[in-house]
Amino acid sequence: MSPQLEKPEPTVKHPAWERVQCARHAKRPHTTDYIQRLLTDFDEIHGDRLYGDDAAIICGMGFLDGRPVMLVGEQKGRDTKQKLHRNFGMPKPEGYRKAIRAMQLAAKFGRPIITLMDTPGAYPGIDAEERGQAEAIARSLREMARLTVPVIAVCIGEGGSGGALALGVGNRVYMMENAVYSVISPESCAAIIWRDSAKAELAAAALKLTAEDLLELGLIDGIIPEPEGGAHISPELAAETLRSTLSGALDELTKMSADELVQQRYSKFRKMGNFFA
Repeated sequence: MSPQLEKPEPTVKHPAWERVQCARHAKRPHTTDYIQRLLTDFDEIHGDRLYGDDAAIICGMGFLDGRPVMLVGEQKGRDTKQKLHRNFGMPKPEGYRKAIRAMQLAAKFGRPIITLMDTPGAYPGIDAEERGQAEAIARSLREMARLTVPVIAVCIGEGGSGGALALGVGNRVYMMENAVYSVISPESCAAIIWRDSAKAELAAAALKLTAEDLLELGLIDGIIPEPEGGAHISPELAAETLRSTLSGALDELTKMSADELVQQRYSKFRKMGNFFA
């Protein structure tokens, strides 16, 4: 008798993996695209006053519908030259320290803060570790929790691990409809769990990384709709939807006192991860 052949596993198509692909789309709007469409009189802030400037994080003051704000966002870059300049959107310690400096400056002058998360993760290179990558991320989390001004965090694309969370401690946390936000990339998760990065689709479904998943788990406050097919189809429309969400949130948060803002933010994150049968 001829040996029985094993049937090949069917190809699995998960909606979560489609969201990952959309979040990584080459033409998806990045931080600079939203700055151009949302803010006027934007002045960028450079350097952490300790080591240097990190182009993977953009910080600056501008006006959103006439309201002064501080914007801090992660930037990936488009072509090869830009990607190398921006380190593929993977910040180093000086990037997070620059962000902290900018946010503390905003708090000093009473300006609301908007953060845009879009990174595969913090840079894992030896030079970043030597300069205190983990400490910089931890300090960013701590300092954001203490800010006495409104903080709105938005995941606009790929929210990867602590690299994104370092900018994610806000009074309001939103995700664009096709953004993803997780503790690890699907490829890395598959390599650890199944020892096969090709099973990234399965990992994406298990990670619960879509906006709908995180809203259901109570980890974000809302989902910002995108044009049909993704934000890259119409960056202008995506920006206007984001503008509407930001303006509405700022209208609510600016009515709160400094103490109320800090307490609301603290309580919000303390509740995360508490589940009862």
